[in-house]
Amino acid sequence: MRSEVSPAITRADALAILGGAVPLYAPLARAAELREKYFGKAVRIHILDNIKNGHCAEDCGYCAQRKDAGSGIADYAMKSEEAIFADALAAKENGAYRFCMVTSGTGPSKNSTERLAGVIRRITDELGMKVCLSAGLVDKDKADVLARAGLDRYNHNLNTSEKFYPEICSTHTYAERGATLSALNGAGVGLCSGVIVGMGETAVDIVDVAFQLKEFRVISIPVNFFIPVPGHAVKHPQVLTPEYCLRVLIAFRLIHPDSEIRIAAGREGHLRGLQSTALMVANSLFASGYLNVKGSNIAETIQLIRDAGYEPETEGLRAAAGSEADKASDFSYAPENFPALLKFRD
Repeated sequence: MRSEVSPAITRADALAILGGAVPLYAPLARAAELREKYFGKAVRIHILDNIKNGHCAEDCGYCAQRKDAGSGIADYAMKSEEAIFADALAAKENGAYRFCMVTSGTGPSKNSTERLAGVIRRITDELGMKVCLSAGLVDKDKADVLARAGLDRYNHNLNTSEKFYPEICSTHTYAERGATLSALNGAGVGLCSGVIVGMGETAVDIVDVAFQLKEFRVISIPVNFFIPVPGHAVKHPQVLTPEYCLRVLIAFRLIHPDSEIRIAAGREGHLRGLQSTALMVANSLFASGYLNVKGSNIAETIQLIRDAGYEPETEGLRAAAGSEADKASDFSYAPENFPALLKFRD
C-alpha cells in the first residue's frame, strides 16, 4: 500500500500554518477531520528495540551513536535472535501494535541482512506481529531479501530538506537516503520516513521535506522534535514551543491526509500540555523511549490516549508499567538535562 491521496494544502498554505499567519483552530479542525476520516479513533503504539548500539561510522549530528560523539552510551553488537524475539513478545504483551527494530551503522552487510530476515520471519509467523526495521542504507538486493521475509515497513528518515542536510551530516548524502527509499519502494516494502524538527532548519526546509516524502508515497511519518542528547553536534538547536510543534503536525497531516502521522521523539518535552490535542492530528506514537532517550512508559501512554478520547490500536493489550523497556534508556527527559537549550531562550 502506498499513499495516493493528494495533499489538502499547497506549499504556501503550509508555510502560512508554520509561520503562524493563520489562527490555529482552522487548520487544526481540518486536520482532525482527515485524521478521523482515515483512522477513526484508533492510535497505534510503537515500541523501539535498539538491537545494536554504537559502533557507527556516520556523523549524523543529532545522534548519540555517531562517530566520536563521546556520549558515554553503551556499545553492543547485534542482539541474539532469542533476545530480539523475547523483546518482541514483551512488546506485544504490553500493547504494541508494531515492533520496531533499530540497528546502528551505515547499513547491514549481506550476512546481517539474512540474519535480520530470519528474525523478521519468526516474529511475523509466530507472533503475528507487524515488524518495522531501521538499519540504514540498503540496495535493491537487500530490500528484496527483507521483503521476502515479510517485512511490513522499513524506517529510513529523510530528517530534513536536501538543502539543509549537509548541515547535519557529511558521511553520506541526502541522495543516498533517497536511493534507499526507492529500493524499498521497488521491493514492495511499506515506507516509514520522517523528520527531525528543531535542528536549525527553516519553515521552508520543513515544507520541502514534507512534500518530498509525498513524492516517495510514504505511508508512515514519524515527526521527531530534536532532543539535545549528550554528544550531539547540532550547531544551532532551536527552542520549540508546543504550539509550533502542533502546527508542524497539522501541516504534515494536511500534506499527507491518509498516511500514519506519528508523534515521535520529544513529544513529552516539546508538546507538553498539547500532547492530547496532537492526537486530534496524529494517529500514532512511540512509547517507552527513543533509542537512547527515555520517554513515557506504556501505562502513561495508554492513559494519555484514553484521556484524549481515543483508543490504543493493539492486540493482547496489557498496560504494564515499569517494564524492562521502560528502564533501558540512558537519558531522561528531565529539565536538568536541557542546559544546552537554555542559552537559546533569550
